[in-house]
Amino acid sequence: MMSKINVVKRNGEKEVVNYEKINRVLEWAVEGINGVSSSDVAMNAHLQLFDGITTTQIHKVLIQSASDMITEDTPNYQFVASKLLNYLLRKEIFNTYRSFPRLKDFIKLNVDRGVYDADILNHYTEYDFDKIEGFIKHDRDEELTYGGLQQLVDKYLIKDRKTDVVYETPQFMYMLIAMTLFAKGGDTKDRLRKIKTFYDLISTHKISLPTPIVAGVRTPTRQYSSCVLIDVADDLDSIFNSNTAVGKYISKRAGIGLNFRLRGIGSKIRGGEAVHTGIIPFLKMFEGTVKSCSQGGIRGGAATAYYPFWHLEIEDIIVLKNNRGNDLNRVRRMDHAIQFSRLFYKRFVENKVISLFSPSDVPGLYEAFGHNDEFDALYEKFENDSTIPRREISARELMDLLIQERVETGRIYIMNIDNANDHSAFTDKINMSNLCTEINLPTTPISHIDDGDDTDAEIALCVLAAINLGTIKNLDELEVVCEYIVRSLDSVISYQEYPMAAARKMLKRRSIGVGVTNFAYWMVKNGLSYDDPSSLVKIDELFENIQYYLIKASVELAKEEGPCEWFDRTKYAKGLLPIDHYNKNVDKIVDRELSKDWDKLRRDVLEFGMRNSTLTAQMPCESSSVVSSSTNGIEAPRTLITTKKSKSGAPLPVVVPEVVKYKNKYQFAWTFNNDSMNNIVSVIQKYFDQGISVNHYYDPRKYEGNNLPISVVAKDILNFYKFGGKQIYYANSKDYKSDKLEDMVSGGKEDPVMVEAIDDCESGACAI
Repeated sequence: MMSKINVVKRNGEKEVVNYEKINRVLEWAVEGINGVSSSDVAMNAHLQLFDGITTTQIHKVLIQSASDMITEDTPNYQFVASKLLNYLLRKEIFNTYRSFPRLKDFIKLNVDRGVYDADILNHYTEYDFDKIEGFIKHDRDEELTYGGLQQLVDKYLIKDRKTDVVYETPQFMYMLIAMTLFAKGGDTKDRLRKIKTFYDLISTHKISLPTPIVAGVRTPTRQYSSCVLIDVADDLDSIFNSNTAVGKYISKRAGIGLNFRLRGIGSKIRGGEAVHTGIIPFLKMFEGTVKSCSQGGIRGGAATAYYPFWHLEIEDIIVLKNNRGNDLNRVRRMDHAIQFSRLFYKRFVENKVISLFSPSDVPGLYEAFGHNDEFDALYEKFENDSTIPRREISARELMDLLIQERVETGRIYIMNIDNANDHSAFTDKINMSNLCTEINLPTTPISHIDDGDDTDAEIALCVLAAINLGTIKNLDELEVVCEYIVRSLDSVISYQEYPMAAARKMLKRRSIGVGVTNFAYWMVKNGLSYDDPSSLVKIDELFENIQYYLIKASVELAKEEGPCEWFDRTKYAKGLLPIDHYNKNVDKIVDRELSKDWDKLRRDVLEFGMRNSTLTAQMPCESSSVVSSSTNGIEAPRTLITTKKSKSGAPLPVVVPEVVKYKNKYQFAWTFNNDSMNNIVSVIQKYFDQGISVNHYYDPRKYEGNNLPISVVAKDILNFYKFGGKQIYYANSKDYKSDKLEDMVSGGKEDPVMVEAIDDCESGACAI
C-alpha cells in the first residue's frame, strides 16, 4: 500500500496532496490567454512529489515549467508564468491574492520595518490616502511578463536581501515612487492629479525609470542619481579623496565615471626626489573600491575611467582589460575609455606619428583638450620643445592596438572629446563621460572630501529616465510624457541627499538625461528599418518632438520654480539650442524641415530660462527594459527571444514585443552594418544635448576568411567622429581574428574604405 504524500502549506500545516487543486491553479493561470494550455504546463513540469514538499516548491516548479515553454511561436506562456509568480508573490506578502491592506496601513507597516522613508507619512492627510488608494490599479501586475515581474522581484521590489522576504508588490512600488516624488507643491487637487498621472505613466511603462530610482525612491537611502562623474587631479589629496567619493557613491547604487589626470610612470616628483610609480597602481586602488560594495545586493559596483590619447602610458592603459599580463599590470574589473580629438584622427589618416606626454610635463594641455584650435597649437608647441620628455608612436599603430583590444574585449570605449564640447549644453568644459558613455557634464577635481560651494570642486551627477516608444501612438502624446519626466527627475534632484559636498553643484545645474527605449519595436510598428535611409526622416521627426517638448517642459517648470542657478553657464542661456550647434555633416544624411515652432521656444528660453541645464542623454536601458518587456534603448535585438540572468541567477526569457505579428520584420543587430547605426545616432545627436550610448556590432563571417578587417572597425570609428559622434560604448563581435593596420595601405595608398570615411570632408582630413 502506497503511503500518502503530504504537502506542507505556508502556515506550516500539512495536508494530503490535492492534484485537482494544482490543476485548478493552472486552469486559472491560462484563463483568457491565447495559445496556451494548462495541461501542457502540467506535463512539462515533470512534477516529482515527495512527502513534505512545500506548496511554494510546487508553485515554483509550475512557474519554471511555463517559463520553459516560452518560444517565438508560443510567447504567451510568459503571461502564464507571470500570473503564477504574481500569485505566489501576493500570497507570500499578504497571504491572499485579491485582498490588499489599506494604503496608509501598508506604508506604516513598511516604515516600522525600516524599509520605507518615514517622511512620506508627513505629507498626506487621511483624505489624501483614501483618494490615492483609489488610483492604484493592482490588476496591472497581471499585465507584466514573467521576465518583467521576476526582474522586479529580484532587483527592484523592497525586500530583505538576506532572507529574500519581499515587502511590496509592483503597484504599491509604483504608487510609492509617485507619492514620494510629488509629495510637495501645489494645492491638494493639483498634487493628487500629478500623482495619479505620473503613477499611470510609470505603471503602464510609458516612462521607464532607472535602477537607482525604482529601487531607491521611497526608501531611507536618498541617492537616486544613476551617474556620478569624478575628476581626479594629479596629487595625492585629490586621488585619495576621490577614492573615498567613489566608495560613498558605489554604496548608494550609482555608476561611476572617472577622469584621471595623473602623470606618467617615471615622471619627477618633488623636483626629482622621487619618481612616479605610474597610473596603474592607483587604478588598482580605485578598482578595489569599486568592487567593495554590492550596492545593496541590487547590482555590483562598476566604473569607467577616461584617459587622453596623448598620455605617456596610453599603450599600457589600452591593454588593461585583456587576459594577457598579470594582476600587477592589468585592471580588468573596471572599464576604460580613450579620448580622441581632431589632431589624432588627422594624423591617423595621414599616417603620421603622435607624441605621448606625461601630463605633469605639459601644463595646460588637459585644460585645452576638447577645444581643437587651442589644443592643437599647444600640443604642437610642446612637440617642438626638445626639453620636454616624450615618446613617439605612429597614430596607426596606436589605433591598431586599440581596435584589437576593443574587439577582443568588447570593452575599450571611445570618447571624442572635441565633439563632446562643441555640441554640449555648457559654456563650461566637458572633461569626461560616465560609466555607460552617455553623460557629458562639467567636472572639476576635488582636493578634500569636504570641498563644497566655497571651492571650484565639482562632482557631476545625472538622473535618468526613458520614454517607452512602444507605448506612444502619436507624437502628440509626447508632450505629457515629457512634462512628467522633467517634473519627476527635477523632484529627484531636490529630494535626494548629497553624500559629497562637491556634488551639491547638482542643485545649481539640475542636470537630467532623458532617452528612449523600445526603439526597435517603434521602428517595426512604423514600417521602418535600421538600414533604410528613408527611415531617417521619421527618426528625425520623432527626436525633434522629444527635445522640443522636453525644453518646453523645463521652461514651464522654470516659470513656476525659477531657472536653475547656473543657467547662465549654459549655451541655452545664449539662445543656442542643440539644433543650432550640431555637426552640419548630419544634413548630408537627412535634411528635413523642422516642424515645431523653435523660434517661439527660443524666445521663451531667453525670457524665462530653463529649470535644467541638460535634458537628453541616451542610456543603454539594459535592466529597465526587462521590466517593461521592451527592446532596450535604441538597440536592435540580437534575437527574438533573449535569455537574461536575473539577480538570483535564474534565466529570464525576454521576448520582443508582438513577436508573432512582427517576427519577420525585426532586424537583428548583427544583420546591418555600423554605417546604418552611425547614421541613426547622428540624427538623434542632432537634438540631444548630452551623449548617446551606442554599440557597434561585427560578424566576421561577412568577411573573407571569417576575418574582421581592422580597416572596417577604423572606418566605423572615423565615420562616427565625422558626423559629430561623442562616445562609443561596446564593440560586440561573434568572433575575433585581426589583421594588421598596415595591411590597409598598399602601394602608398589608403584602403578604399578608409578614403570613403573621409572623402566628404570640406578640406581634407583636417575637417573630419
